[in-house]
Amino acid sequence: MTEVRTPVPPEFSRVPPQSSPDRDLVHRVHMRLLQDIDVSALERQPPDVARGRIEATVKALVNEMGNGLYGQAKDTTIKAVLDEVVGLGPIQPLVDDPTVSEVMVNASDEVYFERDGVIYLSSARFNDDQHIMRIVDRIISPIGRRVDESSPYVDARLQDGSRVNVVIPPLVPRGPTMTIRKFRPDMYNMEDLVANGTLTETIAAFLGACVKLRQSMVLSGGTGTGKTTLLNAISTYLPSSERIITVEDPIELKLQQQHVISMETRPPNIEGRNEVTQRDLVRNALRMRPDRIIVGEVRGAEAFDMMQAMNTGHEGSLTTVHANSTRDALARIENMILMASFDLPIRAIREQMASALDLVVQLTRYSDGRRRISNISEITGMESDIVTMQDIFKFEQTGVDEHGHVQGELRPTGIRPTFADLFAKSGVDFDWGAVSREGWG
Repeated sequence: MTEVRTPVPPEFSRVPPQSSPDRDLVHRVHMRLLQDIDVSALERQPPDVARGRIEATVKALVNEMGNGLYGQAKDTTIKAVLDEVVGLGPIQPLVDDPTVSEVMVNASDEVYFERDGVIYLSSARFNDDQHIMRIVDRIISPIGRRVDESSPYVDARLQDGSRVNVVIPPLVPRGPTMTIRKFRPDMYNMEDLVANGTLTETIAAFLGACVKLRQSMVLSGGTGTGKTTLLNAISTYLPSSERIITVEDPIELKLQQQHVISMETRPPNIEGRNEVTQRDLVRNALRMRPDRIIVGEVRGAEAFDMMQAMNTGHEGSLTTVHANSTRDALARIENMILMASFDLPIRAIREQMASALDLVVQLTRYSDGRRRISNISEITGMESDIVTMQDIFKFEQTGVDEHGHVQGELRPTGIRPTFADLFAKSGVDFDWGAVSREGWG
């Protein structure tokens, strides 16, 4: 599965070679299987019964057609055929691997995967572009999605919740591409994030106290920096007594509270109708008596409705945004509102943001692949036409060790947040002494 081809860059050479199936034999057994089995009859049977019959037939065909094939090589071939028939073909082992977080099919002969923030080249190969499209069709057909010349890209979700994006020619002339962002059934909690260095115990306690104080937060970062992972972890601090509405595209959050309503967008149908956008869902959520609204990621006009919600009794709401810095996060939200054609002056939009938002938490993926909180900034108000911010915590990089690991620490800047006194007044427990020992006076 993970044997690399040569030549490869040094960063791809860390993957130990493993046995790979004979792709020609897998193809021949697969074709023979389609001739010998009535697929339509199998589809009418329970999944376990259908898979059992397919597996028995595959084993018999491999015994017949795989002369001299024994032991692990035989087992590998049988599994590869089963993956072709009922799985995701040659990338199924990568999808099954719990240490792999992302699978990227660039072309039929070029498959990469991400593990621990580092990208590796896999030995998995498709036969051709048609082979990729068969697997794509297996993913999107059950959920009513399509991808063709008139709609050359599609977002979908696997049964386990993993996100799938597919783009086909002519948008990608080389051939179909597929990217799978895997869903973690065992979501990270704050203890996990502290253990892997994303944040410190003090920062975890600070964010938890801010959630209880109903401080509205934006989690900002680039693709794959861990925004959704941190949002899931922070959500564990939400009181179980509150009604929480989540809006996502697609659903990824896994909240532990009992009183949670999860809503998911819907793409237009084949006629281009009946689309349900995130803005539609956010506006509807306001009619559902929420205590807090969580938008998985603001991308467009829903940013305006989110700001309004935070300003009208839904403080303590949470969302994420793609941005490279805490200041850039505000600029992105401002641009989303402007591009939605709201007839509002810039100052009015910035006043909305300054009033609605309290904290912006910036996540960064560093050169060693590790994801860390690099900044926590407080929004303090307005000066003239500018939204004012101050850094409360900042990651200070001190160097890189001999293994390429980035060295540094997330430390307080010495600036005390303007809402610091509200913790004690609101009965929220937080050890300010621990922060003072790290850098606040």
